[in-house]
Amino acid sequence: MKVRVKWVEGVTFLGETESSHAIVMDGAPEGGGRNLGPRPMETLLAGAGGCTAYDVVTILKKSRQDIDDVAVEMDADRAPVDPKVFTRIHLHFVVKGRNLRPEAVARAIELSATKYCSASIMLGKTAEITHDFEIVDLAAATSGT
Repeated sequence: MKVRVKWVEGVTFLGETESSHAIVMDGAPEGGGRNLGPRPMETLLAGAGGCTAYDVVTILKKSRQDIDDVAVEMDADRAPVDPKVFTRIHLHFVVKGRNLRPEAVARAIELSATKYCSASIMLGKTAEITHDFEIVDLAAATSGT
């Protein structure tokens, strides 16, 4: 995998991926940034969220769960001193679908956390990572119960 990061100006950078996509990253205004894009560490955290959400969707589809939506809400703490690594990350999954089995959702999240999501497994070397989930049953919502 190859990525190129090019300095634009100030503390703004353009990341160009091997798959031909670009992302603008910028520092916080108090650090000289102009808030033109996410901070690099926000991008790292979002990447981990995307990695695990990908796994959960794929695993739930393979287990024939009728999912309509998966979102991961993440909350993280960083060390107070440099290199300011992540020390705690909590992932809250909101899974929407019809007649979803809680044990299937729990298993998908566990497999992502322990086997498949290289991003969160790597971040787990410095951070305590926890997760929980909620299921929104769309079958109950549409049946009026």
